[in-house]
Amino acid sequence: MTDEAQPYVFKPHERPTLPGSPANPDHPSRRRIGYFAIACLIGITGGLGNALVTVNLNFAQGTLGLNSNESAWLTAAYFMTNVTANLLLVKYRQQFGLQPFIRYILAAYALTTIMHLFLHGFWTSVAVRAMSGVAASGLSTLTILYMMQSMSAPKRLAGAMIGISIPQLATPLARALSPHLLEWGDWHMLYWFEMGLAFASLAAVMALPLPPSEREKVFEPLDFLTFGLFAPGLCLLIAVLSEGRIEWWTERAWIGYALAGSVLLISAALLVEHHRANPLINTRWLGRREIARLMLVAASVRILLSEQAFGSVGLLNIVGMINDQMITLNLIVLAGSLAGLATAVLTFRPDNVSRPITIAVILIAIGSFMDADATNLTRPANFYFSQALIGFASLLFLAQAMVIGIARTLLAGGKHFISFVVLFSMSQSVGGLIGTSLLGTFQAVREKYHSHELVQHIVMTDPLVAARIGAGGRTVSGVVGDPALRGAEGAAILAQQVAREANILAFNDVFLLLGGLAVLTALWGFAIRWSIRRRGEISPVILLQQKMMAQQAAQASASP
Repeated sequence: MTDEAQPYVFKPHERPTLPGSPANPDHPSRRRIGYFAIACLIGITGGLGNALVTVNLNFAQGTLGLNSNESAWLTAAYFMTNVTANLLLVKYRQQFGLQPFIRYILAAYALTTIMHLFLHGFWTSVAVRAMSGVAASGLSTLTILYMMQSMSAPKRLAGAMIGISIPQLATPLARALSPHLLEWGDWHMLYWFEMGLAFASLAAVMALPLPPSEREKVFEPLDFLTFGLFAPGLCLLIAVLSEGRIEWWTERAWIGYALAGSVLLISAALLVEHHRANPLINTRWLGRREIARLMLVAASVRILLSEQAFGSVGLLNIVGMINDQMITLNLIVLAGSLAGLATAVLTFRPDNVSRPITIAVILIAIGSFMDADATNLTRPANFYFSQALIGFASLLFLAQAMVIGIARTLLAGGKHFISFVVLFSMSQSVGGLIGTSLLGTFQAVREKYHSHELVQHIVMTDPLVAARIGAGGRTVSGVVGDPALRGAEGAAILAQQVAREANILAFNDVFLLLGGLAVLTALWGFAIRWSIRRRGEISPVILLQQKMMAQQAAQASASP
């Protein structure tokens, strides 16, 4: 049956690929342009919901009066629900229809943006961020569905590539937009802007809805048992990854308990799924060599891409730069990302879809090594080229990885679609958290090492040290009259300078680590491609195209 009151009779070539997905009729050019514009609007709306908070976390921390560990819960709550929501949302769309899914998701998102304007406490803010995570999960799906409708049948894989990539543009866009939004008002302006986008998206999808879809009964009682085990397990893991480097891994007992509970709950959920006839997460399919390899590569590259989210921005913050001074840098990153997406689409080769992923990793290595010579004179202009390379690589990789995954999923059958969506979402979200957590921990350890090395050479008998302390004291001579206090202030200023230098050296170590890991990942990619070529494996995209052509031929021959 379809979403509509009156049944819609699909032509053979129009039938939805999967239940819960829209039909694929032949649209006129004007309607395709409308679908394309709405896909871009929804994708940016969903991505900015989290990006505006993440890039202004320090501002929100001060406004709400939060500690650094408390502010981290705002992003943790978002990822907890964003990653786990797809477990049930995909089946909800399949059983109850596409149109209710769209209306409820957009209404929920608009509601969360309104709540942001009136709820200022810590726990209420966390709850609102969790609701936003659920809504954004649905918006990501809508972006792909609308983008695929804007493409003709032969180009629908390109539509999926663009649809999955659009929300990734939100972070550099948020860094470029937020300084101007904050100039016009306080932090409320961020949420007014977000609310405007939410209502614009709601109006757009009501004006141009997706084609109807087919429905079928898919929910089973054990689905909710799996969700009841898997979702809390993932939430505990995300909590550990978000808070571990801030509260420090060995300093809080709850971190160990949460990690142990996460392993137990996720293992129990996978055990339940492994023995089900119709699993929500198909562990046997996900355990196949090709799928496991794809997800490992996707998670590894997402960890490497933390160089942009943590490394370059973190170093510029250390030398006193904030978003206001990084607008041009982020616009360049945005342009590089768009160029990467355009390259992925225009140079797409079904017979060699893994090559762009290897190229992306090599570009990440080049960008990381270029950033590894930072000093206290480093400014955003020094990162223009390297960060443009990494922005280019991020969407070049993501688009290709998504196409490989979709192709393998459709080849294996639509019943594996939920498993792929859940695991790919996890590989990107949790991979990003692992990357930030790993790099943050490594940077903190290396900062202590460099600080220890630098402090060892600071002795008062050194004339240069005495001169630096004296110079620091003279900078406060206008407000501090006591010579002893001026000396103490000079020593404190020198200590701050030492801490800054230690942090800069630690970030250089982070860039070198990422460059080395990227080289190893590239070598791994070459080994995988050589192994595939040696075994004579055919590209999954070509196999999918052959399968679809055979189905179309069979439908044509069966038609009167």
